[in-house]
Amino acid sequence: MDNICIDSLILKLHDVGAVKFGEYKLKSGMVTPIYIDLRVLVSYPALMNQVSSLIYQRVQDEGLQFDSVCGVPYTALPLATIICSRHELPMLIRRKEAKDYGTKRLVEGSCREGDTCLIIEDTVTSGSSILETAEVLYKEGLKVTDAIVLMDREQGGVEMLASQGIRLHPIISMFKLLNVLLAAERIDAQTTQSVRKFILDNNTFSPKEENGDGVPATKKACVEQNLSYADRAKLPNVHPLVSKLLKIMGEKQSNLCVSADVTSTEELLQLADSLGPKMCMLKTHVDILKDYTVAFSQKLQALAENHNFLIFEDRKFADIGNTVKHQYEGGLYQISSWSHIVNAHAVPGPGVVKGLSSVGKPLGRGCLLIAQMSSQGSLATGEYTKAVVKMAEEQPDFVIGFICGSKITKRPEFIHMTPGVQMQPGGDVLGQQYTTPEEVICNKGSDVIIVGRGILEAPDRLKAAEAYRKSGWEAYMKRLGQSGQ
Repeated sequence: MDNICIDSLILKLHDVGAVKFGEYKLKSGMVTPIYIDLRVLVSYPALMNQVSSLIYQRVQDEGLQFDSVCGVPYTALPLATIICSRHELPMLIRRKEAKDYGTKRLVEGSCREGDTCLIIEDTVTSGSSILETAEVLYKEGLKVTDAIVLMDREQGGVEMLASQGIRLHPIISMFKLLNVLLAAERIDAQTTQSVRKFILDNNTFSPKEENGDGVPATKKACVEQNLSYADRAKLPNVHPLVSKLLKIMGEKQSNLCVSADVTSTEELLQLADSLGPKMCMLKTHVDILKDYTVAFSQKLQALAENHNFLIFEDRKFADIGNTVKHQYEGGLYQISSWSHIVNAHAVPGPGVVKGLSSVGKPLGRGCLLIAQMSSQGSLATGEYTKAVVKMAEEQPDFVIGFICGSKITKRPEFIHMTPGVQMQPGGDVLGQQYTTPEEVICNKGSDVIIVGRGILEAPDRLKAAEAYRKSGWEAYMKRLGQSGQ
């Protein structure tokens, strides 16, 4: 999503009074120094169209699958209406109260039992309004797996909804809004600090532990979603390589994978040695090295052992089984002899995994399937992503997870790794899209951040790696509902 477009929208929302500073009482009862009043959008059709377009763009970016759309009454109703009318999507309307005449229904529109409904909301604090709407839809036999919100106040709504099996996809976060308004000199540093402190001090969600008296199946699944890395490493069905990675992550307090896109073996080894203590994994592109030798691969393995990280060769295998088998075990690079993990496209079908597995499985190696990509216009979305998950679930003895933009399966034995991570969201001229560590780990539910240029182009690579390690780990602790130290 275009970061410039988001910044412009934030300033326009402030212009029309949709963002107010002062003392305001929220639905939850708390008094807040900032109030988001998006009801004013109905008086600004151009702005409402812009918001609707961004919401639909986020739906497309996430590859969400659904049968109908429901806007939380009342502010999100016109947004849902514009989206559904423009893109010819079936829409449902949830009433806040049933009429005592006519059909007396709480949900208006045509729906079938078992259909999936996407919820759209304007602002989220605790997530209660989305959950209330979901519960009404559940009574109609509908499923709710995802919700899109324009503004996330970052006060526990994402976590609360995740605990109920609903993934929340925000367009704008509160801290992003504050940063933009501060940079544009719309607010001063004191106001910014005051609001930040309020947000951090007033999280509305506290994870509840199972009481042993019988928890509904849906809630058990959600508890599994929030397992720590250490707990997931102990699961009975987890792949040994995943278990090893999760233990490394816990021991080093790092979910950072450094993407070493350099062309010299000397520079790559230097990176591995200096940044080794900060990362859980090193990603290589061996075919861009100008001076590869077997001795290099041996030195790299020694550094991985010494600094306790895994090696991931980003080979992106994408051929028939017999061909990838030879590419993996032979040729100039003999990748299977030194790389713990490789990845593959699912386009060729399950044969690509079977070919790689015939070489890697006896060696204790693992494979990541590419389910989504961070490049603009990627075709790896929707049904393709679902097919990738199914392929992984059918071959869990070798497939250990996914390259993806967000969490795509609730099964905790799979690792989710996300590329295109930088401290500031945005993109480059070649279509690469960047997302922040907090967005990737905390909001999108991924496990590992893959960082390349954010570290390689920094004046001090070691300092940058530490900053990403710390940011990624704090986002993980926030996801668990703990206070990361």
